[in-house]
Amino acid sequence: MTVHDAIGVGFGPSNMAIAIALEERLQQRHPGQRAQDAFNAVFLERQRTFSWHPQMLIRDADMQVSFLKDLATPRNPRSPYSFINYVHQQGRFSAFCNLKSFNPSRVEFNDYLTWAFDQLRDWASTGETVTAIDPVVESGRVTLLEVTSQTAEGERIRRRTRNLITSLGGSPRVPAAFQPALADARVFHSHHYLAGRSRNPGARRYAIIGAGQSAAEIFMDLASDEANHVDLVARAYAPRPADETPFVNRIFDEEFIDHFYQLDAAQRAAFLEAFHHTNYAAIDVDLLHAMNRRLYEDRFLHPDRLHLRMRHEVSAVVPRADHVELVLTDLNTGRQYQQAHDAVILATGYERSLHQKLLGEIRPYITDFSVDRHYRLKSVREFEPTVFVLGSNEATHGLSDTLLSVAAIRAGQIADTLLASAGQFDGPDSLPAASSAS
Repeated sequence: MTVHDAIGVGFGPSNMAIAIALEERLQQRHPGQRAQDAFNAVFLERQRTFSWHPQMLIRDADMQVSFLKDLATPRNPRSPYSFINYVHQQGRFSAFCNLKSFNPSRVEFNDYLTWAFDQLRDWASTGETVTAIDPVVESGRVTLLEVTSQTAEGERIRRRTRNLITSLGGSPRVPAAFQPALADARVFHSHHYLAGRSRNPGARRYAIIGAGQSAAEIFMDLASDEANHVDLVARAYAPRPADETPFVNRIFDEEFIDHFYQLDAAQRAAFLEAFHHTNYAAIDVDLLHAMNRRLYEDRFLHPDRLHLRMRHEVSAVVPRADHVELVLTDLNTGRQYQQAHDAVILATGYERSLHQKLLGEIRPYITDFSVDRHYRLKSVREFEPTVFVLGSNEATHGLSDTLLSVAAIRAGQIADTLLASAGQFDGPDSLPAASSAS
């Protein structure tokens, strides 16, 4: 069985950025040689074709991050995988410049990512779902990891690797009150928004649960059809603006991660609480103004069509034959009442723990799924492989961990570590093994 230098689980933006960094580093060292021949890596992706948050590709929804923070530019501004090169190759460079905006539409950024994905296909094996990761034990030491995947046709494939990179994204967070009702097609998470609407073509009375960016985008999308009646239900006192001011935005810079990582656990927790609304339960200011204008105009055009039910909590969800009944509690007064809806959409965020189940078989060799500064799981001395975990380290690496903001720089650091371990070049001297005491 061939032993890979690295296997990546998932081929979304984070792992795509690593593939780009590997390719560009290897092309510098081995000009004219195929990068995959110099470093044997493969990224396993469940989807056959690329699509980034496909159920939230709502028209007029914009990115919340600058196009300059793409898959490569912060690490290498001359990269052919930059967003600027993408719009240039598509013949839209001047037109894009004339928009005078740092924030492309989400639909366009998805097209950019698809364009990059298509160029990186040699790094990926698509249509494979990773089902198991097992330690390979020799003489009391774990020397390799065995990765088992399954194709859509049911074929099982086993590969072995010295290094593993997991970038699994999030799974929909569903509040307890809604879990018994999830079997009903009329109750669905924003992760399935467009498909959920398609499954409910006759729906006119909608409830949106949440007060963040996704909730606001869905509210505006539904409100654009004047036949719809839309309630936005949230515990907050009011929709809050995302703080995008320049000094606060520094917390999303790569340089800030070093500072944050050095803080003790109590300081990090206090920081995350203080700046929670830069990334969660907050809405772009421009979108807030658009919502307010829509609500104002509807007060005289279509009274009682759109409602913000703030300081409300859903106490129960009762699917009926012809509607879904929500039992709402007014948190200001304690009063409970019922509302009937044709569809209920949960804009309630994501959990970031998918990697823990996937890595369960190596649990005896690692330390509580914590990672070092360089995203490597801390392990006992008898565990030789390196396991990188991306996108679930907010508690130790800060609010940028799940975002595109640091993907390119982080990818360069991980690529350097991987290539140094393979003897391709000398890596940074500051990267000791990620081992804990055995």
